Amino acid sequence: MFAEHVLPEVDVLLRVALTLTQQAVDAEDLVQDTLIRAFRACDRFDGAHPRAWLLTILRHTHLNRVRTRRPALLADPQTHEEDRVSWPGAPAPSTPEDLVLGDVFDHAVARALDDLPEVFGSVVRLVDLDGLTYADAARVLDVPTGTVMSRLHRGRARIRAALTAGGVAPATARAHLRTVTGKEAGV
Repeated sequence: MFAEHVLPEVDVLLRVALTLTQQAVDAEDLVQDTLIRAFRACDRFDGAHPRAWLLTILRHTHLNRVRTRRPALLADPQTHEEDRVSWPGAPAPSTPEDLVLGDVFDHAVARALDDLPEVFGSVVRLVDLDGLTYADAARVLDVPTGTVMSRLHRGRARIRAALTAGGVAPATARAHLRTVTGKEAGV
């Protein structure tokens, strides 16, 4: 029963755990602890909605870890954007515009996402990056589905506003902002 219901959900658990912990090693540890707890409770599981059951275990395990966590004394320097290395043989952008705008846009989106308050950022990461449904994200965060939808809308709007203010939003978004505000983007 464990292999049938739990193992297909490991990838989802890893993505959600990475969203919650922001560190790959912590995410792997969190998933491992979740799988251990799920294995121990497998005899009490009725077989319905394994993803929801596992995400609930993951959330509770994460909350327990956060409550007892001590401050990290050493940060891993390899997690910083500045430390990333371009590997030989990596696919090159197809045009010069892609080379310049791709990096600029990607960095602007990452910065806008990082600058979001956690209540919005966690929902955007779970739904848009990890691919969870609104209902699954609501279970992970222990909030109503409507709250997930509202926070997602507000988070996306803040990201769009940051991209527009930075001058990297698509032209249609800048035109829409001019229509709504009567001002040029970035003015």
